[in-house]
Amino acid sequence: MHYSELVEVYVELEATTKRLEHTHIISEFLKDVSLDDLGNTILLLEGRVFPRWDEREIGMASKMMLKAINVASGDTKDRINKEWKKTGDLGTVSYNLIREKKQSTLGSHELTVKKILNNLRKLVTIEGIGSVDKKIQLVAELLTSAKPNEAKYIVRTILNDMRIGVGEGSIRDSIVWSFFGDKLKVKYVKEENKIDIEDREKYNEYVDAVQRAYDITNDFAPVAEAAKKKGLKGFDELEMQIGVPLKVMLALKVDNIDEGFERCGKPAEFEFKYDGMRMQIHKNNNDVKIFTRRLENITKQFPEVVDYIKKYIHERKVILDSEAVGYNKKTGKYLPFQNISQRIKRKYDIEKMSEEMPVEVNVFDIINYKGKSIINEPFEERKKIIKKIVECVPKKIGVAKSIVTADKKEVEKFYKEAINSGNEGLMIKKLDVSYKPGGRVGFMVKLKETKENLDLVVVNAEWGEGKRSKWLSSYTLACIDENNNFLEIGKASTGLKEKKEEGLSFAEMTDLLKPLIKKEEGKEVVIKPKIVIEVAYEEIQKSPTYSSSYALRFPRVICLREDRGPKDISTLKIVESLYNKQKK
Repeated sequence: MHYSELVEVYVELEATTKRLEHTHIISEFLKDVSLDDLGNTILLLEGRVFPRWDEREIGMASKMMLKAINVASGDTKDRINKEWKKTGDLGTVSYNLIREKKQSTLGSHELTVKKILNNLRKLVTIEGIGSVDKKIQLVAELLTSAKPNEAKYIVRTILNDMRIGVGEGSIRDSIVWSFFGDKLKVKYVKEENKIDIEDREKYNEYVDAVQRAYDITNDFAPVAEAAKKKGLKGFDELEMQIGVPLKVMLALKVDNIDEGFERCGKPAEFEFKYDGMRMQIHKNNNDVKIFTRRLENITKQFPEVVDYIKKYIHERKVILDSEAVGYNKKTGKYLPFQNISQRIKRKYDIEKMSEEMPVEVNVFDIINYKGKSIINEPFEERKKIIKKIVECVPKKIGVAKSIVTADKKEVEKFYKEAINSGNEGLMIKKLDVSYKPGGRVGFMVKLKETKENLDLVVVNAEWGEGKRSKWLSSYTLACIDENNNFLEIGKASTGLKEKKEEGLSFAEMTDLLKPLIKKEEGKEVVIKPKIVIEVAYEEIQKSPTYSSSYALRFPRVICLREDRGPKDISTLKIVESLYNKQKK
């Protein structure tokens, strides 16, 4: 398939913000895509070169892309920089400059979807001396062959900044509409931006089937291929792969035990809520892989955990959900998350770090057993399996401490025990429910003693003054709404250190943020939303200043949340809920 056909779809998608219209555009397009091109097309519609679980990265930042545009267009770096500062989008810059160049040249070669994807994947393989120049040259060659609009979206794909508003829900529903829409008699009414469905219940069944297929693969490409090839029956052939990380199930917050019982029923399981790091652990015989909740592979950073899994998990093929908690070697007491968070990105002295900052793994769920998915098994049955296969060894690995009860007084006693042990509170779980990857479900909730901090993403920053002039030292923070829009909620500049050895520093934040700069005006810079930080605050207030309509009073940076991505941050609903609770 010609890449230009996909680009036409990108243009249509960018021209509207209506989710249903997005779904219609994509579904109509997918109907005519061949099976050979379907998987690649789905990936590129998501703005990806590899599936979301694949840890490979292209490794090209904005400054490198700027040089590639310079080579392809022949324009000066100064002009390209000016255009970049003006638009904040190197994709638009490449469009404008390539368009000017094409007017005076013979035109371009025909690019295919397969060629685009293959060439972009080559970028990952370029390493060693001269790799930067080689990457720049490869991208420049692509841009030289591209039409202006093609260049625009090639650049955006490489920078992972598509700006077309396509989320997981749109892709999922597009698969339903495209491959099952005729059967379900789905009709999109553009004038009213609505869909007519003959049998809503049946339609929901198909949506759920596509979602379940995605839940166990974490990749829409094989789901779309299975739907096109064999319909619903094709999903039966899809299997959960050990080694391919899945999105974790997330919890809602409740204010008290009664609300926990109301949501989860009686009896329910009450489990220590550890202040640690989520670990999804994959074991395939002697091959162990560890992933964070944002699907980053951190196996090398936790060699002791790999050892525990090999020794104390008595099953050859499993996927476990767990929490790793740091502890003080002298006192045995649990330590806050920030004490072990620095291990996530550690590349050197790993053995030393594991000795100085040991972790205890607390297993609380299992989603694959003997190489087969068990996410549809009731939680109480999954818990039985955990107790059967986990050999508990103090300060190494064990089953998360829990009780099953319908007695409020028993829960209160257990809650105090959790807090006194240095934990955050309790998790409350309904006994008869399945595991829902990626979902913030109402049948698993958390009860915490302290005021809830927020996980927010940096969207803007400001260069400091005086001795801080070399650092980005003030950060505009954002939460996320249900449509995945980032909404500003305040600025934070306190809580960071001036010396790296004292903790999270201005220098470290600057190093993380500089490659993500999209636009710069004076001291202020626009940042690609990627860096997540935990923020404490004194109060949430109503505010017309920020797009969320809220502002944090006296926000303070607690720590970097490297285990969380921009889609994992606190939602606007959470902010609103916390604000309303303040008034009670």
